[in-house]
Amino acid sequence: MIEIHAVTFDADNPYELASWWSTATGLPLGDGDEPGDDEVMLRTKQDPFVLFIKVPEGKTVKNRVHLDVNGTEGRTRDQEVERLLGLGATVFEDHRRPDGTGWVTLLDPEGNEFCVCRSKAEKGLPE
Repeated sequence: MIEIHAVTFDADNPYELASWWSTATGLPLGDGDEPGDDEVMLRTKQDPFVLFIKVPEGKTVKNRVHLDVNGTEGRTRDQEVERLLGLGATVFEDHRRPDGTGWVTLLDPEGNEFCVCRSKAEKGLPE
């Protein structure tokens, strides 16, 4: 058996990208992380945490691993999409269906894909 310790994103500017994700998720940056660092962490309540590491090459193909996120604090999927677009995300693919199901694939400021899914409330689940 293994434990997942971190989900890691390759980044051109780890601090800037981690700061964007910090604003998007409300998760704090790691203690002592600062601009120019080659590794910057987003702290979660428990492992796995999210790690951004500097790499020399830029993104060239679709991510093989990505995050799926849901709106919280009563926000619907569509409200969350609009909030994230306001923070600088861009729409990559829109998979929303007329019956209200589906998701939207967005790109973060460095072009990493992530999906915004329906909130728990929209699925009839307790938050």
